[in-house]
Amino acid sequence: MDFDAASNVLRMESFFAVTIGIVVLFVGRRLNQAIGFLKEYSIPEPVSGGILFSVLLTLVYLTTSIEVEFDLAARDFLLVYFFTTIGINASLKDLLKGGTPLLILLGITIGYMFVQNLTGISVAGLFDLEPAVGLLGGSVSLIGGHGTAIAWSPRIAEGYGVVNAMEIGIASATFGLILASLMGGPIAKFLITRHSLKPAAQESMDVGFADEKEADGKITAFGFLDAVLAIHISAILGLILNEVVESAGLQLPLFVTCLFAGILITNLIPDNFPRISGTKWPSRQPAVALIAELSLGTFLAMSLMSLQLWTLVDLAGPIFTILGAQFVVAILVNIFVVFPAMGKNYDAAVVCSGFGGISLGSTPTAMANMSAVASRYGNSHLAFIIVPLVCAFFIDLANALMIPWFLANF
Repeated sequence: MDFDAASNVLRMESFFAVTIGIVVLFVGRRLNQAIGFLKEYSIPEPVSGGILFSVLLTLVYLTTSIEVEFDLAARDFLLVYFFTTIGINASLKDLLKGGTPLLILLGITIGYMFVQNLTGISVAGLFDLEPAVGLLGGSVSLIGGHGTAIAWSPRIAEGYGVVNAMEIGIASATFGLILASLMGGPIAKFLITRHSLKPAAQESMDVGFADEKEADGKITAFGFLDAVLAIHISAILGLILNEVVESAGLQLPLFVTCLFAGILITNLIPDNFPRISGTKWPSRQPAVALIAELSLGTFLAMSLMSLQLWTLVDLAGPIFTILGAQFVVAILVNIFVVFPAMGKNYDAAVVCSGFGGISLGSTPTAMANMSAVASRYGNSHLAFIIVPLVCAFFIDLANALMIPWFLANF
């Protein structure tokens, strides 16, 4: 830890940030156990703990003027770990099975991105704000998340006269993340209860375990290390792919290429291929599911606990109005478009919980929403395949083309 008295900033190094993230996870778990509402509506545990800690840190700032900053470098590695496990668990058979639902969800998501931007621009117009402000409250920060908002804000500020574009983008992405975290579980519960839905088959969990007792005695030290080795091998290939893609003039987040590296290795390497561990490639193994759960939970906990809510107060009026409209639109699209189009079954309900995370938040939020729902009602392997493919890869490509089109035409 390092306290800068001149700027009144307390900086937490990476080791402390991860440690506090773990504490936040346990606090969220205890909150969900103690407060029936949180469990009933499948609010992810890292969300419960993360929001509480961000509020507490805001109170610390308001009472002492001490600003707490976290080194989040380790968080980004956890994101790579998580999406690599998703790739390792993805079989070509499942991908082919998910072909039609994947295309349907992709088409809906791209259409929704147009609606989201039009909604943001329309509400911004009510406040006599530039259309670019509406885009910052649209797919730039909501579908795109903090990364896209940070990447596009300087260009919008310089080219369209929105001086506080960065603050607006970060504010929208931050509150969108919170709304997305709180939306997915209740939507899934509503759909599952209303239509009496159940999983078509009992599937092993892609993230974590349906029952903690089920995990007892099934993971050995070498089994765990074998899973870590597989993740690292996939991540190395993902890093190489990322550099190849970047050299071709296309920038993709590292976790996207690691996801595809995991898919490639899982489906191209034969089961009998000799490995130093003496075992098969650990696709769908309990150790991989456990690492996925640990990585996702800690990543989301660290993301939410580090939110500096006090920086967003001055932007409340127009931003909250835009986000309120986006929230309503996202719910309506989820219930009346996504759910029917995906088949009105249990898989569709789990996909809706993930779409709730995509629509206003981020890919990890979508996965956390689905994980919370699956851990309570049962797994949906189809949802865990098509949702990350849509929101971790295709959305970035579509958004990269859509944002400049809207800026040029509105």
